[in-house]
Order: sequence, then structure tokens, then C-alpha cells
Amino acid sequence: MAKTILLSLLLSTVSLALTGQVRPSWTSAAMREVSYPAGTFFTGYAQGQARAGETVEAAKQRLMRDAQGLLAESIRVTISSRTATQTVSTRTNQNERIDAVVNANVETTADAEIAGINSEPPFLDPETGVIHAFAYVNRFELSGYHRANLGMNLAQAEGLLQTALDLEAAGEKSQARRQNEAVIPLLVRVRQSQDLLTAIDPNISPEALQQARTEALHNRLVQMHARLAQAVNVYVESVETIFSRPTSLAANRLKSLLADMGCSFSDDPAQADFRLRIAATTRHHGIEYGFTVCYADVTISLFDVRRERNVFQDEFSQKGISTTQEAAGRRALEDSAATIAEKIAQWIE
Repeated sequence: MAKTILLSLLLSTVSLALTGQVRPSWTSAAMREVSYPAGTFFTGYAQGQARAGETVEAAKQRLMRDAQGLLAESIRVTISSRTATQTVSTRTNQNERIDAVVNANVETTADAEIAGINSEPPFLDPETGVIHAFAYVNRFELSGYHRANLGMNLAQAEGLLQTALDLEAAGEKSQARRQNEAVIPLLVRVRQSQDLLTAIDPNISPEALQQARTEALHNRLVQMHARLAQAVNVYVESVETIFSRPTSLAANRLKSLLADMGCSFSDDPAQADFRLRIAATTRHHGIEYGFTVCYADVTISLFDVRRERNVFQDEFSQKGISTTQEAAGRRALEDSAATIAEKIAQWIE
């Protein structure tokens, strides 16, 4: 069998020599196994001919991408098989959310994180018109790259988390939450590196993967996320008048309702998760069945500090009925608070 392969290669080489070309050894499956052994390399090989209307150069580039894709796919399949069998601990809803984000990103972007892929120049066989393309990556070089990335991303994530803890201790909850959220993409990269390293070497040790350090980071992240999510911090700015006199009836009533929903309040807009602006005036409408009817005309806008944009705004009129104009106006303002709370509830939960 070996003699047959060598003879075939020899005859092909002689034929190509007559045309001034040399057939690369990697076009032979047998020679690829010798020169790029599976224990040392991940490889991808593709072959085909130019399609109708496609130039040879375009076909070469297409097949090269195919070879690179096959290489990446071989690693991605190994990673996906591993992550599919992982048992994820879900002790709390916050833990479920973080794990879902991390696992989804690991599974969908693993092949995009493969560095150091090498490609041989595509070869066109002049006798058959078949184009051959080959890509490879050294397992040990890939391992070294991801070992370095693993340590770098862990260190950066730990630094961000410590900053978040310091901000939380200083009462700067909104900034602490943003720092906490910034850790999640880094944890995704850590998991990707760990999965790639395991694909390269299934027998790699937990110490080399820095699993204990990663789990400690993950647990601290989950615990802090749960603490910071316990109460949404709202800054309320209100400009209210009851028949031209300043008041804060709607804002005071609204704070009571939002507190029942689990919100907390900040006197500093920079520390809030949301900034709520209320403008309200009252007007006399008339008499109905012997009672005075007034309306509160209300404008509200809700600004999400984390998203840095207004997420909701509205205008409405709230009816109030009582025995006097003053009492009807107060009722309209106080009742408007329940309407505001209902309108913004879906945004701040």
C-alpha cells in the first residue's frame, strides 16, 4: 500500500515537473498524517473546482475559508460536546442568569477565539482542475496562547470585581453594578479558554485550568449580583403645583408605592439606576352631582442610567373629586402617583 502511494506521488510529481509546478505534499492524505500528526496539529483540508462564473482566484479563497472553517469546526464540536455534558449549578435566579449568559456565549463564539491558524497557499492541479486548500494550527502553540489569555482575563475580572466591591462599600451602588456586569464578558472568555485547553488536552489538570480560582470568581460575582439586584435605586425629580402653589404630593405618594415594589431612593442622580422626572399642575374642571372636579395634568419621563437613554415618557390627566377645590386637586395629584407607578413598573422591575 505504501509503495502504491509513493509511486502515485512520484508519477504526479514528474507530471507536474513538466509543467513547472511542484505538488505540495499536504495534498496527499497519507502525507498529511505524517507531516501534521493529530497529536500535534488540528487541521482542515478542502478541495473543489471553480464554480460557473467564478474565477480561479476566488475559488482558491473560498476553499481556503472552507479549510479554515473545517479546522475551527473540529475544535468547536469538541468544545460543544464538553459544554453540553456540563452540569450547571443553579442555586439562585441570579446564578441561573449569569450561567446562561456565560454558557450561551461560550457555545456560540468558541470557534471565533481560535488564534494562530496557518494556511498553505492553495494549489491548483493543472491536470484535473481541482483546487486543494489546507489549514493547520499547532496544538502546543494554541495551548500556550490560551493559557496566557486565561490568566490575563482572570486577573482583569478579579480586578473589576474588587473595584465593584469597593464601590458598593462606598455606597456607589449604580457604579458598582456596572463594574459587576463588566465581569461577565471576561468570565465568558475564561470559560472559552478553559474549553479550548480541554479540547487540546483532555487530560489537562484542574490546576492548569485554574478551576478553583474561576469558581471562586464566579461565586463572588453571583453573590454580589444578587445583593445589587435586591433594590432598584430611583432618583425622583418633581415639579408640582396645586393651583400655582408648590407641592410634592405626587412624588411623596409615588415613593411610598415604589418602596412597596422593592425600590430604594437616592438624593444623588449619579448614584441612581433610574432618574424619574415628574411635572404636574392642577386645574378646576367643574361641579358634578354637587362635588368639585379637578384634574392633575402630569408629564413623566424615565431615564435608564445604565442604558444612558430615556426608556419611557408619557402625558396624562388624572381626575380628582371632593367637596372643595383644594381637596379635589390634592386627590388628583395623589391618585396620579398610582398611575405613574403602574406605567413605569415594567421598566424598573
